[in-house]
Amino acid sequence: MPTTPTTDGVTHTLDDGAHSLEMAEPESINTASEWLSARQAWREALRQTLPVMFGYIPLGAAFGVLFTQLPLSPWLGLLMSVIILAGAGQFLAVALLSAGAGVTEVAVATLLLNSRHLFYGLSLLERFREAGIAKLYLIFGLTDETYSLLSSLPRSGERDDKAARRNDQRLMLRITALNQLWWVLGTALGLAAGQLTFDSSGIEFALTALFVVLGIEQWYALRERWPFLLGLVITLAGLWVLPHDQLLLGSIAAASVLLLGHYLHQQRSLSDGSRTR
Repeated sequence: MPTTPTTDGVTHTLDDGAHSLEMAEPESINTASEWLSARQAWREALRQTLPVMFGYIPLGAAFGVLFTQLPLSPWLGLLMSVIILAGAGQFLAVALLSAGAGVTEVAVATLLLNSRHLFYGLSLLERFREAGIAKLYLIFGLTDETYSLLSSLPRSGERDDKAARRNDQRLMLRITALNQLWWVLGTALGLAAGQLTFDSSGIEFALTALFVVLGIEQWYALRERWPFLLGLVITLAGLWVLPHDQLLLGSIAAASVLLLGHYLHQQRSLSDGSRTR
């Protein structure tokens, strides 16, 4: 019987090729969507951090100029902004070092000044959950302004949605990184400007202005006014009782102890109330 040529081989070849394209297409689409998602995340992070940029670059520059007045290498100022990122604490360190304070005094004052970040971190621990090694950087880069941005970010999904949480954490990581970039960039500009010859007197007022702005923000953010009154009373009492060179440390320590005592008393009252129920 004569045989007729078949196209099975060609058909199978075409089918296999189409099948392989169909199998590869979702992967390529997923890769493209992930890339677009990352690009969109950077764009959103840039949009979120623009207001911070307009504040951090001038303030970082002011810190850089002030640091050049110390008998230290300018590179140490840049290194401080990279590995410490203390914001107001860096201004405080410059002021204390200029006054001849030791490393221990600077460390204690910075610790007390930035102890508020402990409470910031506690309120964001749930959103940082399962962030992996990125969690360490998110905690490290938690400044006042970064906390304000991260705490106001809406969730992209339900609280228990792991995919949504990872998406939020990627955006948080980019926001934190950009905020530090603005501060480091400002510091570098200030250190460069400090090498020029110009009258920089009065620029140290940037620290006072920074604390005034932070105080105003907290005044509107907090519902209770007694912490501000407590700070005012402690400061006035410190001016009357403490020596001038110990006023800052004494006032911060007294305020920290009183606020911690109030917090413990409040927690004890809440626990006693729950037991009576």
